[in-house]
Amino acid sequence: MATQEKIGIIISNKMSKSVIVAVEYRYRHPIYSKIVLRTRRYMAHDEHNDCNIGDQVILQESRPLSKRKRWIVKEILNNSILSN
Repeated sequence: MATQEKIGIIISNKMSKSVIVAVEYRYRHPIYSKIVLRTRRYMAHDEHNDCNIGDQVILQESRPLSKRKRWIVKEILNNSILSN
């Protein structure tokens, strides 16, 4: 089974070696056929504490690391302007 990957934006890095990532997804409403935009928050493991708020990252699915962490930060795509 292949591991899933998701692209999201860091919204919190206050924890040690952990970040919270917001991932947006779209789906069509079954009755009204409108495209609905939803946001899901994932807690992810950041081994080297490299991520800052606003960074765009790739998450990779992994084994359970804690009660809420099942994702690892694989790569930082874009650094945020706020990370100075």
